[in-house]
Amino acid sequence: MIALDSVSKWYPTRNGRRYVLRDVTVRLPAGRHLALLGANGAGKSTLLRLIGGIDYPSTGTIRSEARISWPVGLTGGFQGSLTGRENVRFVCRINGVAERAAMRAKLDFVEDFAGIGTYFDEPVKTYSAGMRARVGFALSMAFDFDYYLIDEVLSVGDQAFRAKCQEELAARRGRCTFIVASHNLNTVRQICETGAIVRDGGVVLYDDIGEAVDAYQAA
Repeated sequence: MIALDSVSKWYPTRNGRRYVLRDVTVRLPAGRHLALLGANGAGKSTLLRLIGGIDYPSTGTIRSEARISWPVGLTGGFQGSLTGRENVRFVCRINGVAERAAMRAKLDFVEDFAGIGTYFDEPVKTYSAGMRARVGFALSMAFDFDYYLIDEVLSVGDQAFRAKCQEELAARRGRCTFIVASHNLNTVRQICETGAIVRDGGVVLYDDIGEAVDAYQAA
């Protein structure tokens, strides 16, 4: 389970604090795939970053003993002057994968899954957005987590790669939990069982994904 207790997140502006989340207390269900629904700017991506430890609440706490991924497909943390391979090595090291055979296995997985050919050994700053997304998704899948945080990654890349991503997620479905932020309602209906609407700084949980989608569309 992931528990948020009185979590607020704001950013300073010239006109004072801009709240994205305000005093959110919620328990995200364990073992049930969850869709985060909301308009652009509502706070879905911010919530994922907070859960994944990429960002920190302004106030409040987030608690979990589970292994939680960074947002799947996250590419903002890549060092542009390093190659894809070097970036993967770096992520392996900071996640405690230092043994040569284990690192080799993860490098091989990312290289094969991303399918960007010789670009894997070129600086990331030379990559297209689609190539970055491929390496970012593959890198996330190279590690085993209890929760995978997925932020619109299934809407990037060509059709063949999107299908490959969906197949990989389907293969992991029974042994982990997905938290998915997406505007694609057909996709979240297929992947998720429960839903949450992020709106006006709050988070409202729905036990059934159909109810969540209906409420989101009605709003």
